[in-house]
Amino acid sequence: MSKTNRPSGKFLRAKARHVLFAAGPNKLSRGRLFKKHFDQSIDLKKVEITSPSWPSAFDGLRIGHVSDFHLGDLMPLDRALGAIDTLVSQEPDIVVCTGDVVDLHVNGALPLLEALANIGAPLGTMLVLGNHDELDCASALSLMAQSSGVRLLRDASCQIHHNGNVLTVAGIDWAKTSKQCKSKVEKVCDDQTHILLSHNPKAFTTASEVGVPLTLSGHTHGGQVAMPNRRGANLAVAHRYTAGVYERGDSRLFVTVGVGAWFPLRINCPAEVALITATSSS
Repeated sequence: MSKTNRPSGKFLRAKARHVLFAAGPNKLSRGRLFKKHFDQSIDLKKVEITSPSWPSAFDGLRIGHVSDFHLGDLMPLDRALGAIDTLVSQEPDIVVCTGDVVDLHVNGALPLLEALANIGAPLGTMLVLGNHDELDCASALSLMAQSSGVRLLRDASCQIHHNGNVLTVAGIDWAKTSKQCKSKVEKVCDDQTHILLSHNPKAFTTASEVGVPLTLSGHTHGGQVAMPNRRGANLAVAHRYTAGVYERGDSRLFVTVGVGAWFPLRINCPAEVALITATSSS
């Protein structure tokens, strides 16, 4: 916990859940539970997304998408860096992280953020914050991101200039409800926004109404337990958009199941690093 802040109620509740569903059972199993979890792979998922409203000047853009590292007990730094190495090998044009860099404590996050920045994507690395990033000290994590060279989008947008063309990327802070997401999206997005980064996929409804071609999210973990060969049939029952690609008009949403976990079990829902290729319709 940051020395400048007392533990919030949200932090204490999250810590209690961690003890109940992760640290406690692992202790009872004498460490075997975490070991089995760490033995599971982090897969590379390649996704092709086509939208009629995607800017044709950026056809073929390769987006490295990671989310939900939950750096901490269930995600040691070396495992997180291994996931980033997987992305490095794919040589993405741009890298985005859609939040929950840490699980509870922000201390120790800097090397992970530096590794994200050092992937060397020519169009840069961008980040939005998730709900877990706000539990300890969001401002400290924000400073780490900025000092590492990661572009942090906190209810803001930016323009990427490439070969005389402009790609506009917007990002919103954590918003829990659809109503909160709607308010944030309407403030930062317009019909010139091409990509929206939102930890919560509930932002997609408003993003599609505004006309954003591509929204990227995480948060759900794909439920971590899914039906065989049915990623969308999972334990993330509180969400309409839980895993994979969704369409609404000309807009598209990709929800990654994430790199990390908040409890040490994944069934038919392997952790992933995503590489998205975006194109316009022919």
